[in-house]
Order: sequence, then C-alpha cells, then structure tokens
Amino acid sequence: MSAFTLEKREDGIAILTMDVPGESMNTLKADFGDEIVAILDEIDQDSAVKGVVVASGKKDSFVAGADVSMLAACESAQDAQALATGGQEVFARIERMTKTFVAAIHGPALGGGLELALACHYRVCSDSSKTQLGLPEVQLGLLPGSGGTQRLPKLIGVQQAMKMMLTGSPARAKQAKKYGIVDDMVPESILMDVAIKLASTPIKKRESSKSVTNKVLEDTGFGRKIMFKKAREATLAKTKGNYPAPMYIIDSIEAGLENSHKGYETEARLFGKLVMSKESKQLREIFFATTEMKKENGVEGVTPLPIKKAGVLGGGLMGGGIAFVTATKAKVPVRIKDISENGIAGAIKYSYDILNKKVKRRFMRKSQMQQQLSLITGCLDYSGYKTNDIVIEAVFENVELKQQMVADVEKQCHKNTIFASNTSSIPIGEIAAKAKRPENVIGLHYFSPVDKMPLAEVIPHESTSDASISTTVEFAKKQGKTPIVVKDGAGFYVNRILAPYMSEAGYLAMEGQPVDAIDKALVKFGFPVGAFKLLDEVGIDVGTKIIPILKAQFGERFSAPDAFDKLLENDRKGKKNQSGFYDYQGKSKGKDVDESVYDLLGISPVTKYTDATVVERCVLLMLNEAARCLEEGVVRNARDGDIGAIFGIGFPPFLGGPFRYMDELGIEHLVSRLEHYASTYAEKYAPAQILLDMKEKKETFY
Repeated sequence: MSAFTLEKREDGIAILTMDVPGESMNTLKADFGDEIVAILDEIDQDSAVKGVVVASGKKDSFVAGADVSMLAACESAQDAQALATGGQEVFARIERMTKTFVAAIHGPALGGGLELALACHYRVCSDSSKTQLGLPEVQLGLLPGSGGTQRLPKLIGVQQAMKMMLTGSPARAKQAKKYGIVDDMVPESILMDVAIKLASTPIKKRESSKSVTNKVLEDTGFGRKIMFKKAREATLAKTKGNYPAPMYIIDSIEAGLENSHKGYETEARLFGKLVMSKESKQLREIFFATTEMKKENGVEGVTPLPIKKAGVLGGGLMGGGIAFVTATKAKVPVRIKDISENGIAGAIKYSYDILNKKVKRRFMRKSQMQQQLSLITGCLDYSGYKTNDIVIEAVFENVELKQQMVADVEKQCHKNTIFASNTSSIPIGEIAAKAKRPENVIGLHYFSPVDKMPLAEVIPHESTSDASISTTVEFAKKQGKTPIVVKDGAGFYVNRILAPYMSEAGYLAMEGQPVDAIDKALVKFGFPVGAFKLLDEVGIDVGTKIIPILKAQFGERFSAPDAFDKLLENDRKGKKNQSGFYDYQGKSKGKDVDESVYDLLGISPVTKYTDATVVERCVLLMLNEAARCLEEGVVRNARDGDIGAIFGIGFPPFLGGPFRYMDELGIEHLVSRLEHYASTYAEKYAPAQILLDMKEKKETFY
C-alpha cells in the first residue's frame, strides 16, 4: 500500500495526500524518496495541473516528523549525510516547481513535517489547539537535516528561527501566523477550501517583515557577527558544552547566510556527524524508551479501569499541582478536600495562575480556562466523594494521618475506589497496614512542581491488585506523566538513589569544599542544578526528612552530615523561607552562597578537590545505589531506572541515564573506582554484588 495518493480535480488543482498505512501519525521514511519523485514527475508533466495542495489523510496530524528509527541503519556519518542530502533534494524539487504548492496543515507539523511545509510556496494551518509547527530535532541531539536550518531563517528571520531550533519548542497556530511561518490561519472546516484557492494563484516572492533593528542585525556583516557571537555564548552557558547539536545549528544557519549552497552542504554534513555522536544516540534511546512505555499497561494483560472522577486530599502546592494535571491533562473532574477553606482556595489558585498566564499569552481562550477550572471543586468534608474512582492523598508525611485517610476513604467512597498516596518516603505497606481493602491502596509519587516534572512513581505494596496497578499507571499517563512501576520500600527508587548523592555533597562541604564549587562541578557534569541549590529549591526540611527513614531500612551507608540538622535548628529551610545555602535576601537573589552558612557549620571554605573528584564521589554513590535497586527488583529493568533518574532528578540526558552511563564507563572501570574509594575513604562505596557479578561475567546492562 502506498503512503501517497494524488487526486486531480477538474479545476486544475491536485490534492497530494499522505497517509502512512498502519500508523496513527505520518512519519517520513527514507524509502518514500522514489515514490515522491515519481509523483512530482507526474505533476510536472501534466499541463492540466495548475497547483497542488499537500494534505494529510490522518485525522488530527499533518506530519509528525521523520521516522527516527531509520537513523539506526546509518553505519557512518557519510550514510547519515546522504540521508539528509536526499531529503534536501526532494524538498528543493518541490520549491523549484513552477506550479503552486500549498501545505494544508492541521495537527502537528514537526521536524521533517515542517521542513516539507517550508518547501511549499504557501502554508495554511487550522486554528485548532492540536496544530503546532516546530523543529524539535535538538531534543534528539540532532539538527533539522532537510533544509530546515536554511528555509526557516529566510522565512521568519534568523533570531526567531534560531530560538525555535535551539529550544525545539513548537509554535501554536496563532504564533505561527504571527511569526510568518504560515500565510493564513483558518477554522479546520474551511482549511482545504482556502488551501485550494491559494493553490490556484501564481507564486509570489514573499516580502521581508523584519523590523529595522532586526534588519541591522541580520542583514549586515557587522550585525551578524555580534548576533552569532552572542548566540554561541548564550548556548555554551546553557549546555556547558555537553550537547553539540545547538552549536551545529548555529553553524548551519550562519553558513547559509554567507552562501546558500554552503548552508545546505553544512547542514547535511553536520547532521551526519550528529547522528553518529554518542549524545544523540543516548537521546534517541530515551525517545524510543518513552515511546515504548506509552504502549505498556502497568501489568501486562490487565486492562485498566476507567477513571471518571477523582479526589485530592490536601491543598497546598502538591495537592494543587495534582488537581491541575487531573483537570487540564486527564480532563477528569477533581474534588479537593482540605481542613481549611484557605487550603482549597490556594490549591484552586494554583491552577488559575497557570491558566491565566496562558490566556494572557494568548495560548488559550478565557472560555477554555473557565471550562478547565470548572472541573476543580473543593470541600471541607467528604461530600461528593462517594462516586470518586481514585483519591490521591497529599497530606503531611505522617503515617498515622495517612492511615486515617485510608480509613476515611474506605468509609466514604465505593468499594473499588483506589487510594493513591503521594508520599515521598513512607513505605506504602505501612500506609495500608490497617486497610480493610489493601488491594486498593497504592503509591503514586509525583515530583515538584507537578505541572512541570514528567515522572510519576507508581508503587504497589504486596497486596495491591493488578487492576489497581494498571489503572493507576493509565491515569498517570492521562495526567501527562511518564510512570514507572517501582517496588515498595524506603525512598522507592528516585529518592533512594538521590539521597547518597546529596549526602556526599554535604560531606564534601564539611571537608571545606565551597558549596558553589560543588554545585558548579555537578552542573558542568550535566545536572540541571547542583545538590545544594536543589536542596534549597525542594526545602531543606523536606529534602532531609527521608534520610532517617532510609538509614533505618538500609543502614549506615545512608548516613548524612550532622550539618543538615544544624541548618534546620537555625530555621534554614531554603528558598521558601528565604534562608538556605544561598543568599535570597541580598542583590544576588539566590545566585551567591550565603557566607554565614560556613560560620554556622564551623567551616573555612577552601577548594581542596578538582571538579572531577567532586563529581566522581557524588555520582558513583548514585550509580551504585541504582545498581542495587535493579538487583533488588525495585525497578523492573534498566530502562525504567534510566527514565526514572532522567525525568525525576534530571540525571544528564546526554549520558542516557545511570545504567547506560555505567555501560559507557565500563563495569570493570566502575567497580575499580568504587573499590578505590571503599578502601581509601569509606565502606559505603563497596560495589553492589550485581556489579561484581557483571564484571566477572563481562556483562552489560543493555
């Protein structure tokens, strides 16, 4: 079956429809090349055809990009370069056609899909919220390789195009019209009519809509020099040199401004290099892993039950965030119960503030905001809870309080209502200890802020039913989360591997290594923020609460410096009370360390260790603990362990996650470094048995 059909109308307009058989979205594949060329030949040779509308046969998407899996077949940079050159040639052929080509876009036009649309002479898009146009290749460690780095800057100006490519963020329909990516934006019902009308008009050269300032910057040698210098400096400051793709995007755009032929050649050559880079390979593996996870149930073969209504116990930031993703992403009515009206008001305000910002930026209509807010209600008792299919608890970390919540829900809701606890540290088995229906009790651990963090840990205890697991996993997906199922126990997975890393940063500081030097080393390694900045962000009181629970279950290797207690005695909770490791009172607004911390802890800061030693001491403990988690079945497989660490704590994505990174380091080398620290520094570095066995058998995680 062909992915393309060409329908010739009596008015001289041909409709070229793309509909890849057996797939929910269109993706461009390497073997489409000959078929497209044959269709273009036919259009060229038919004098009756005056114009062509390129459209999608899929209900709600145009073209979601190129098929990423085809890159795995490339054995060299030259192979990947040839792939890019092939795409460039097909799109250049469309651009050179003397007959008017119009892209009729409804739904996502991303990556190669937008590059196809850019090669057309005109673009019309629907005003649907599903429509988005973008070049997200940078998120896979790549650059747009079929002319995107050349055509988009010419169409909308270098700065806006560069911003879109460097962030990978798509433009919604209204933005696309404003930027000049599309010529018109219309209701979906008349999209094809408008596109057909446009296809019957002659091709016109587009006039530049740049401002005077942008013309000076983009159209003069001096201006360009400043613009690209600033772009490279800003990019390097953000990526710390860990991601080559953003720099290559800038190089390709700059080359195209000097010489069009050189621009396309540079784009294809650098695309080839990136495809073979280890960074892109790891980022593509993350993409494949998350795509795979979307198709999985919590328990294989067990169908999730529908969730029609939800409840959230406890307002506050977590309760507000959970209610927000339930109403806006899962589109499920949610009822917040709190002991005070202020708690409910605060939780609803959480959603209002986010949505109102979207209205102000014109990402959504006020009526849409009101519709979504109407799904969130509140109560001081359990009124309206009888029909809730799931109740998510987000109250204080107190086991007796949580057990009381279980009892209340069992009394107030129906017999199949799932009780999901958002605890970050208390084992779910303890929360379910007094439950009448323990099969309905499960952990559903979100990360803060809930509206932004993509991970959710789903934690069944020994008696949780398979139906509860599958239903909770499916519900978390509907909330826009990537859920991983982890075994019950102190810290679950993410906090368990994070704790020794954070504690070691504390020990380094107590040895005199400056707080900001430790944080800078970890950021340079690839973490989004350093350990102390993270502790300030989540709250020192919250971040350290888990330590005694972990120590009670796993022993001395989870000991933390006494310094953390001293900070709490001094009422230093971090950013939330403007008092932590960093100075939030002065001009620096959290950029500089609060020097009084050193006096409080009795430390004279002096740089004793290299960045490499700081990173190694902290990260080795995280890797060792991740290996133990796999050994104990806390995570189901290395893939889930990698996704959990990347999405939950920002483990550097370009390293692929703890398990792929251990493979990259080599198990033998990893064991040798752990043994070195165990013998020279502390017993907590003793390698996990699984690593010793793997070294012996010369095994890898993947």
